[in-house]
Amino acid sequence: MTKVIRFHQYGGPDVLKIEDIEVLAPGPGEVQICVRAIGLNRADALMRRGTYIETPELPSGLGLEAAGIIERIGEGVVDLVVGDTVSVVPPVSMSRWPAYGEIATFPAFLIVKHPSTLSFEAAAAIWMAYLTAYGALVDVANLKASEVVAITAASSSVGLAAIQIANRLGAVPIAITRNSTKRQALLEAGAAQVIVSAEEDIETKLRAMTQAQGGVRVVLDPVGGPLFDPLTAAMSKGGILIEYGGLSNQPTPFPLFNVLSKSLTLRGYLVHEVVTNPIRLAAAKEFILAGLADGVFRPIISRTFSFGEIVDAHRFLESNEQFGKIVITR
Repeated sequence: MTKVIRFHQYGGPDVLKIEDIEVLAPGPGEVQICVRAIGLNRADALMRRGTYIETPELPSGLGLEAAGIIERIGEGVVDLVVGDTVSVVPPVSMSRWPAYGEIATFPAFLIVKHPSTLSFEAAAAIWMAYLTAYGALVDVANLKASEVVAITAASSSVGLAAIQIANRLGAVPIAITRNSTKRQALLEAGAAQVIVSAEEDIETKLRAMTQAQGGVRVVLDPVGGPLFDPLTAAMSKGGILIEYGGLSNQPTPFPLFNVLSKSLTLRGYLVHEVVTNPIRLAAAKEFILAGLADGVFRPIISRTFSFGEIVDAHRFLESNEQFGKIVITR
């Protein structure tokens, strides 16, 4: 038996319960780890509320990221052994392979031996953020040195990873955040400039910052909603806006004039595009591990909670107060 966190109905953080369940042995091609840290993501809260792209059967587990020590190995698994210290690339289905547990099972191809210099907490904060940002900026947008990239929700774990990736590429990250309390922290995290959307006009500020380039070619956004108008108005001809979220509770307008007059691309994106493609995933792992090794990539952890504090952790997740990743430790 092992303790896991599940929910039996959709709703707020209070629906999360710690339960004891029987642990099945890992199947062929699977690896079972003793979990030491769990990374929280917005997707966790969306699935708990019943608004995620995956609709699970109830009761359901949760979680996409974990780090720990390999405890058991399924048939056919090579290059991994019991006792390896590892982290987990987010699976396509968190109901099939949930991370919220003392013991968790994942496909072996999603298991990464993480550098010994990383703590379990840092290792659990890597893959969703850096894979999402890498796939969007490198694979899809082909961001180049000296190019400007606008990053909304910049204080999120993905936003901060995108800032670091842009800097490693020699690009210029402009962070967009809702209030000024995070401005200095974003600058210290590597943003070249910061726009506070509650106090400044996004279009005007972006145009002024990118006048020499004729506007912003690449925009990374998880919000949608009314932001589409000022963002696309400040983009350059042939620019691309990559949408990977949809956090706004307001309708998202289609900026027809801006799209037509500038030949813009509005591109929906899921990290699953990278995770399910072995060639793209191998390239992403190599890039991310290299950035960790040279110290350019530094997962920023906002706050840690214990396993028993999962309800409080989800409340904090939905407070929008965090700067970086929220991690559960065991």
